[in-house]
Amino acid sequence: MVGAQGVAPTTDGTVAESTAADAQQASGYSGATVSFETRDDAIVNYAIDGETLLDSVAVESRSTTRSRLGAGASLDLSAVTRIGGSGLSLGSQTDLSASVAFDSGAEMTAHDGSQGIFVVRANDEAQVASVNLSGDASAESEGDGRVVVSQENGADGTFIVVGDGEVTVNDAGNVTARIGQDGSLVFRPYPDGRDDSDSEEERLIAQGTAAAEVTVSQAESGGEYATDVVNYGQDTTVEVSEQSASTVNMTVERSEQQGRVVIASLAEEIQSAEDVQVYVDGEAAARAESVTELESATQNGDNSRFMVSNAASAQASGEVLVGINHFSTRSVSVQDGGSSDGGSGDQSDGTTSGSGPGFGVVIALLAVLSTALLARYRD
Repeated sequence: MVGAQGVAPTTDGTVAESTAADAQQASGYSGATVSFETRDDAIVNYAIDGETLLDSVAVESRSTTRSRLGAGASLDLSAVTRIGGSGLSLGSQTDLSASVAFDSGAEMTAHDGSQGIFVVRANDEAQVASVNLSGDASAESEGDGRVVVSQENGADGTFIVVGDGEVTVNDAGNVTARIGQDGSLVFRPYPDGRDDSDSEEERLIAQGTAAAEVTVSQAESGGEYATDVVNYGQDTTVEVSEQSASTVNMTVERSEQQGRVVIASLAEEIQSAEDVQVYVDGEAAARAESVTELESATQNGDNSRFMVSNAASAQASGEVLVGINHFSTRSVSVQDGGSSDGGSGDQSDGTTSGSGPGFGVVIALLAVLSTALLARYRD
């Protein structure tokens, strides 16, 4: 939480010093990764691990913005450098997320368990969002509905429009977005920098191919693992039934038949891409050699496919992209057999209740076969 010298957007969308009275009216959220405050008309001081990335995020209905511009005026996003912002209130909070409801009908969900991602949904009415960056940040349009934000300390982030809408760098060097009805604006931060694999994932999200992201994390005190689900599309749901440092079992449901990609981030870093196994409805998914193969699998391919992000690097990241070939309801198990807990869903006995066989089961079976062969040899 900031004190009396924090920042808050004024009614014309600029940023000004808050007074002590403003500070007393502020409320906010502080999780393990994400923290922010809410004022009367904007979210302010959006920070990851204590470092502020965004000074303010304001949202209002598109009709309100048009009304302010005057009858017949076109909505040129690059020229929209300030909006009044609708009223808002802090909603439900969990250990891994917090929601903010805007009077304009939009809703933002900040995901503490997924590197600080937030999603602003327009819901039933088109919206306009105005984002003021932190002092040393700069923004650049990358096309395909994306704007990349860079900071001097190496932290990056990307704004992505999913569905109808657009996002751009405005004339003041900040970010403005139009979010179409039932569309969404996604902010994906990268505290340690952004690479080519992140860009590929963003492209899949922007075009609607990547529908959800599941992150397994462990409490700072150790012990229990928890999962956070980010829904990028509005027609796909993910329910996690089991998780550990190296395994996540989930049910993915979609109303449409066409396949989609689900991104799974495990709690422990993947040491070797070859150790990862993925099962869809109990059958082993094939490995994809490229993102193109992964996308092809989602277009009613013969089988589902998966790939590990950064698999070519010396040490792969913890992200596994699963291209599910068709829907409606599929069970998915992602397992890393090279991690310290043996890739098991149940850490007590090395077995998993997921769709595919656990690595502990395979080891036990080999032990039984070895004992039988030794007994036969002695006879």
